Amino acid sequence: MKKYGLIGYPLSHSFSADYFNRKFKNENIVDAEYKLFPLPNIELFNKLIFENKDLFGLNVTIPYKKSVIKYLNFLDEGAKKIAAVNTIKIIHKPDGIKLVGYNTDAPAFEQSISKIKNIRKKKALILGTGGAANAIEFVLKKMNINYVFVSRHLKAKNIIFYSDINKQIIEEYKFIINATPVGMFPDVDKYPDIPYDFIGKDHVLFDLIYNPNETLFLKFGGENGALVFNGFEMLKLQAKLSWFIWNK
Repeated sequence: MKKYGLIGYPLSHSFSADYFNRKFKNENIVDAEYKLFPLPNIELFNKLIFENKDLFGLNVTIPYKKSVIKYLNFLDEGAKKIAAVNTIKIIHKPDGIKLVGYNTDAPAFEQSISKIKNIRKKKALILGTGGAANAIEFVLKKMNINYVFVSRHLKAKNIIFYSDINKQIIEEYKFIINATPVGMFPDVDKYPDIPYDFIGKDHVLFDLIYNPNETLFLKFGGENGALVFNGFEMLKLQAKLSWFIWNK
């Protein structure tokens, strides 16, 4: 039996195990299972690999997309440029295992937004500066979309504080991407601290969160006329890419 799984902490929000195990059942893949591996600390990663000799692939979620890199043997070119990993291929060899890191956030996000009308003409606010935000930046650069990061703790070139966001900024940056866990289950009563009153019908709000289906970030945007998208389609694309990587 080949084992696959997800690492991160916490993992109560994740649909990944249900998605993959349903896929295995529907496609009659009888020699595979997918499990959740909540790691309170990334330093437990090597122990996880050592104790699970039948692991062939892992997905990586918050908060380990950057910190897991130091435990890997190789990175593919995309993951190297993005400096974040959300998919690990575990290769079993006679002399031991090799861990190869990939990033499927970027291609999945690109596919998710590529059909949105006039999206390339809008400037973007990326809420967050973690591993997922790195992947978003990679895609926006590729698509020649101007952007700025928004952070709670860090202000630097191309990074502003949430407190800096005013009517002028909201009206200038009409593509707003939530790349933080704020509003994710079980903390569904939380939302990014931006002035939603200035959002209108020309805005597009994209939340990488898929649980709940509608975060307050998307609800407030939609109530003001914005076009809104959650992260479920992106999740499905990531899963397909991960399965391809693990089996190619």
